[in-house]
Amino acid sequence: MESFASYDADAFRRVHHPDAVAIFPSGRVVRGIDSMIEALAEHFSRREAVYTWWELHRFVDGCRSAFVLYETAYEIPSSGYHQRALTGVSYTHEAGRWLAIADQGSLIRANQAQPGGSLTWAR
Repeated sequence: MESFASYDADAFRRVHHPDAVAIFPSGRVVRGIDSMIEALAEHFSRREAVYTWWELHRFVDGCRSAFVLYETAYEIPSSGYHQRALTGVSYTHEAGRWLAIADQGSLIRANQAQPGGSLTWAR
């Protein structure tokens, strides 16, 4: 999350598994870190978007796998673009490091939540 927010494509690459999969809110599926970097190239090169996130849920299975659910906001002030999403990231623990292996975003309508993770959760 931090490498994306700071436009650091090299760090973004280092924290993802080479075979990682991204599923964008549009439904587009991108396979492999090279394809992910290519799909996000405009974000990394323009360095304009403001990306913020709030952790909503975390599950860790020992030192093997983990899942974190975030509420995210992606804004481009110059164009007035604003997107809110729930972003689930699955991690694998490999060679002593946590690597993102899957990243999926689902759009949130403006009336569903307030910034900072105030969605209503069913239990």
